[in-house]
Amino acid sequence: MSGPSLAAELCLLSAGELLELMRSGELSSVEVVSAHLERIAEVNPALNAIVTLAADEAIEQAKLADRARAADAANVGLLHGLPIGIKDLVDTAGMRTTYGSPIFREHVPVKDAAIVTLLRHAGAIVVGKTNTPEFGAGSHTFNAVFGVTRNPYDPTRSAGGSSGGAASALASGMLALADGTDLGGSLRNPASFCNVVGLRPSPGRVSTLPSSDLWDPMSVSGPMGRCVEDVALAMDVVAGTDPRYPLTLGDGAGDGDPGRSFRDALGQDVKGLRVAWSTNLGGLPVEAEVLQVLGRQRAVFEDLGCVVEDAEPDLSAADEAFDVLRALGFVVAHHQKLIEHRELLKDTVVWNIQQGLELTPQRIAAAVSARSAIVARALEFFERFDALVLPVSQVLPFPVEVDWVREIEGEPMEHYVAWQRTCSRITVTAHPAIGVPGGFTAGGLPVGLQIVGRYRDERNLLRLAQAFESATGFGLRRPPTPVSA
Repeated sequence: MSGPSLAAELCLLSAGELLELMRSGELSSVEVVSAHLERIAEVNPALNAIVTLAADEAIEQAKLADRARAADAANVGLLHGLPIGIKDLVDTAGMRTTYGSPIFREHVPVKDAAIVTLLRHAGAIVVGKTNTPEFGAGSHTFNAVFGVTRNPYDPTRSAGGSSGGAASALASGMLALADGTDLGGSLRNPASFCNVVGLRPSPGRVSTLPSSDLWDPMSVSGPMGRCVEDVALAMDVVAGTDPRYPLTLGDGAGDGDPGRSFRDALGQDVKGLRVAWSTNLGGLPVEAEVLQVLGRQRAVFEDLGCVVEDAEPDLSAADEAFDVLRALGFVVAHHQKLIEHRELLKDTVVWNIQQGLELTPQRIAAAVSARSAIVARALEFFERFDALVLPVSQVLPFPVEVDWVREIEGEPMEHYVAWQRTCSRITVTAHPAIGVPGGFTAGGLPVGLQIVGRYRDERNLLRLAQAFESATGFGLRRPPTPVSA
């Protein structure tokens, strides 16, 4: 494969296809990495998805990868020679990591985060860092250090967040795989806005080290890709036991069976699976176009042989529990920054820390108790159902000038994360959830479908997600080119 269209041809292949081309010798890692760097140079100026680029280092690593494959092809990692990006919220040794904050504008960690260590060990090549809102706060990716990330399907619109840089880069072909984090929807929301796939694993499935709270089950790390198979491939790398992480779930590739891959269930029949269908997760406001697009997808699950029923767990107490525990987490992670650098923090971060400082012990205790009850109800619900299907986002990608959504279908949103309840309510249940392409509006904007699986059962969640993906083909519709702001 050669010629002037090399980057365009290569960079929208799946990660699995690129790896196979390198395994077969048809492509070298240098060629693959070079094509992605060319693609970054072409489209990133318009999208601002990759904010720190390590081009020279990536080429040198690709050369080493090619030599390693030539010397011992049987013993290279699952992602050997593949170009990836790491969220700027996640530490990368020797590579600038700002957390989207002016406080850390020139910060260079000395140690990789756990997920980065695993990705590098598998042979992946980190070409750069993907943009994130300040400290990952909010589902619209902008910050005072690098500015706003744009949606490749319509650069006047948000790419979502907080893993918005990753989603935009994946959708436009700048990266083959990416990572993300998710507290209130930060893997799922940008996947929805950018027509890619984002998996929020069960807490403990993927190590979140380093962390300011090792016992926090709400914020998780996970993979993003352009298709479900790529996300399953990434899970085979990043999921697993971490003895330093108290919530770790064991082997990671299927509890109790280290020989099982997350890819094992892909392609298997989903006939007979019991699917609960929810349009608004208990009366949440959802934009009419979102409902129109996703309403057409119920028949897809029925055609696949699933038994579909209108149902949803009672998550009415989840909003208060989420808001309280999120605010408490902001105090744990950021109170000292408020004391030392208040003038450098964005207003929503200051507000969230202050909300935490004002919490009473009684309110915290009530939130902890409510979360336990919600998890119990969700476990009981999933005794009846194999999956819950609902919208990822309650809104379509909105103009980049809007910092956060203040009303949905005429209903005011009380604060900057209140418009993400279809995601944050699921977070409180501790169940795994995946955002997959769910269709497009008449104007060409992506809409994401969220599938929630049983606790710790990512394999069957991925199985159902891939069946839907294969039946619809929505993920194959790539952004218009050339991309321009």
